[in-house]
Amino acid sequence: MRSSYTLGSQSRCPLEERLLQKKNSRENLDRFIPNRSAMDFDFAHYMLTQGRKGKENPSRYGRDYRKQLAEAMNMNRTRILAFKNKPPAPVELFPSYFSSLPQDKPANPKPHRHIPQTSERTLDAPDLIDDYYLNLLDWGSSNVIAIALANTVYLWDATDCSTSELARFDVERGPVTSVSWALDGRHIAIGLDNSEVQLWDSTAKQYLRTLRGCHRSRVGSLAWNNHILTTGGMDGRIVNNDVRIGSHIVETYRGHEREVCGLKWSASGQQLASGGNDNLLHIWDNRSVAPTQWLHRLEDHTAAVKALAWCPLQRNLLASGGGGNDRCIKFWNTQTGACLNSVDTGSQVCALLWNMNERELLSSHGFTQNQLTLWKYPSMVRIAELTGHTSRVLHMAQSPNGCTVASAGGETLKLWNVFGDPEEVKPAPRLPKEPFAQVSRIR
Repeated sequence: MRSSYTLGSQSRCPLEERLLQKKNSRENLDRFIPNRSAMDFDFAHYMLTQGRKGKENPSRYGRDYRKQLAEAMNMNRTRILAFKNKPPAPVELFPSYFSSLPQDKPANPKPHRHIPQTSERTLDAPDLIDDYYLNLLDWGSSNVIAIALANTVYLWDATDCSTSELARFDVERGPVTSVSWALDGRHIAIGLDNSEVQLWDSTAKQYLRTLRGCHRSRVGSLAWNNHILTTGGMDGRIVNNDVRIGSHIVETYRGHEREVCGLKWSASGQQLASGGNDNLLHIWDNRSVAPTQWLHRLEDHTAAVKALAWCPLQRNLLASGGGGNDRCIKFWNTQTGACLNSVDTGSQVCALLWNMNERELLSSHGFTQNQLTLWKYPSMVRIAELTGHTSRVLHMAQSPNGCTVASAGGETLKLWNVFGDPEEVKPAPRLPKEPFAQVSRIR
């Protein structure tokens, strides 16, 4: 990167470089202002036009006569151009004691954040399934990335860059169709092709339990809300599972006619957004009298709705992205159900992530560029486009401190420092171990 920057700086036009140097030079800051009232233009004209003739053709008048004439005409000055004196001191409009009062200093503008155009790290991800409707990547609060490759779930610890295998499934259960970390960063849910969901302890590398009876086919989406694990299946159903109890199914949402491929709980845990292959986006509210009845049924997308992201800086603001026939990012007020804005990105929207510290949104795309695009919200001006994937970027996950983004597509996993360093990295809150405290006792 440094070498390319140096080459770029040397290729500037010499004229531009010189102008820049001249502009920065202190020697060119002096400017003299002539005082026209102190000039004698007649005498100056005489000296320029007749002075030389006097030497070539001696005047018929003597030296004494010319001296007396000069004194009489006030032409005995030695300077032709008289420069203006220093300007008078400015008049004080306010008494001096006002200057002792505290004054508001203008806020220093934020320096422009540098966004690297290449990934910090690229990891091999062989056998990553190329299926738009699955969710195979997640980054937990303990700074560990979980990724599903065919029938196996691998863990990559971002702290020491170590890799380990968590779980491997046989052909009858697999392949893995979804992964999602619990809020504690230790326990993880794994959705399978045979409609089951398994819970694992990543620290002990230990299997905990299996959730059965939720769906009739594969489970492609998962979302945690404290001790509630919400699952979305190919059968169109959404199920809330309380992992603390044996009879785990507590609520079932019915609204989608085809596979549920996107699930996200709001930060407050009060609203759930679900997107499906039926081009529908539903908003569910657990505070309503009938929580299993959708609050809003949004039909504006014209393709599958997988990409969902709740804004961390503005309550009730949801971003959703549509598939290849839609290509749009839409913004919703989930309280009223109003569509606030819609932007055609030009390609399939696979995933969305908000910056935790700035009003920015990152989207990942498919054909033709397979790029990550950083947008400024709400103007939706493109800030940067990051390329490097050779296939559509189906999955994205964000580090616990909000700085780094992991993207998966093709057979590679890339890490991007796209959101920079947060102004203040807050320590992760201590989360209760309540969801899995009694798991070992469940049979």
